[in-house]
Amino acid sequence: MNKGKFLAFGLATAMALASGAAFADGDAKKGKKVFKKCKACHTLDAGKHKIGPSLAGIIGRKAGTADGFTKYKALKGADFVWDDDNIAEWIIDQKKFLKGKGLPTKTSMKVKIKKEKDRKNLLAYLKSQ
Repeated sequence: MNKGKFLAFGLATAMALASGAAFADGDAKKGKKVFKKCKACHTLDAGKHKIGPSLAGIIGRKAGTADGFTKYKALKGADFVWDDDNIAEWIIDQKKFLKGKGLPTKTSMKVKIKKEKDRKNLLAYLKSQ
């Protein structure tokens, strides 16, 4: 393979990998639409809670510790941090997630986001806020 073809091949490969990574992370703009399912019970304003806690800064926060939110039942005593995987599992099926963590399965959250692309987009949106 000559230098020009090798360079073109390398550039094409890098572009493909970069676009794959962008897709894997989700689309925040599309995630804002998915968040409409959440906003009846949650806000993205720090300290402003509704039926559920504010989701501001949820990524990296210990579960059950949103400042000023005291209505936790199922997450009281939780010993994990909200990361991409935990949030994705949670929004698929809260009761199954809680059971897997050895926590009480009583939660008032009923919204389930089954489509993987919707979960990825929602996570991208939450991270962008």
